[in-house]
Amino acid sequence: MNKIKWGVLGTAGIADACTIPGMKLAQNCELYAIAGRNMTKAEDFKIKFGFKKAYDNYQDLLDDTAVEAVYIPLPNDLHYEWTKKILQSGKHVLCEKPLAISKNELKELYEVAKENNVYLMEAFAYLHSPYIKALKNEIAGGTIGDITYIESAFITSGYDLSNIRMRRECYGGCTYDLGVYCTSLILSIIGDMPKDIKAVSTFSKENIDTYTSVVMDYENGVKAAFSCGMVLETNKDRRIDRFKIQGTKGTITGGVFEFNLESEMTYTVELFDGSKEVKTITAPHNYMLEVEQFGKCVSGEEVPYVTEEFSLNNAEMIDRILDAIGY
Repeated sequence: MNKIKWGVLGTAGIADACTIPGMKLAQNCELYAIAGRNMTKAEDFKIKFGFKKAYDNYQDLLDDTAVEAVYIPLPNDLHYEWTKKILQSGKHVLCEKPLAISKNELKELYEVAKENNVYLMEAFAYLHSPYIKALKNEIAGGTIGDITYIESAFITSGYDLSNIRMRRECYGGCTYDLGVYCTSLILSIIGDMPKDIKAVSTFSKENIDTYTSVVMDYENGVKAAFSCGMVLETNKDRRIDRFKIQGTKGTITGGVFEFNLESEMTYTVELFDGSKEVKTITAPHNYMLEVEQFGKCVSGEEVPYVTEEFSLNNAEMIDRILDAIGY
């Protein structure tokens, strides 16, 4: 299998704990270069994960012609700037969600990708999981009939003020950090855009939303709702992940479920005829799946699984929610 030379632009926690370990598992990935804001941390990552090169600034990684694809785990406010620069340098980009802070910015980035004949994909690792694909197959196969209602929630611990999620200037807040999971799940399952969105939030003194609830109405009468928040015990890594899908023949309810969980996960199918079945799906490392899939795009074997249309639609939903809550 052809190995893609990857660069990682930044030494953020998600890169350290999630994506780079997934990259090491990916059969078509070569950990080639790591760039940080200082050489000490970049060298630490180089030694820890086995990168061949370390840089103490981002531009040097962009200038390295051997790098084929770049993963960006930077704070939200830096996604647009560095994604655009990397695309213009002729390298493919996998950027953490949200790829941009608005649909308009996102449209521009996709145009830059096309102009430079490179791929751009938003890093929703969980969407690559066989668990999510199994849910979509249940819906497509008519297991619970036509969808009438879907709900989801993603609630986590709060954070102290040193965390970028708590900073307005970094586009922090629970909608950007957590709500994008719920909107993307609903969009993935329903496959359509809502005609109307209503949302309410609580805000911190730093003016970021710490809890947001959303209700969405669709042209065909389907309803969707979700809540996201950073309100559980501060810095204790607590979380609540859940979903339920109601159809004209029955329901699908998440059992053992977390966004991006690497484990055996379950969901329950309960039909109105009285039948009930718990289904188990083995989910491997989602970040490995994501990196392998994008590597196949770079090699010309596939196209991005998380498509431009999907990301633009999801960004539009987030724009409408943020507008509704006054963010």
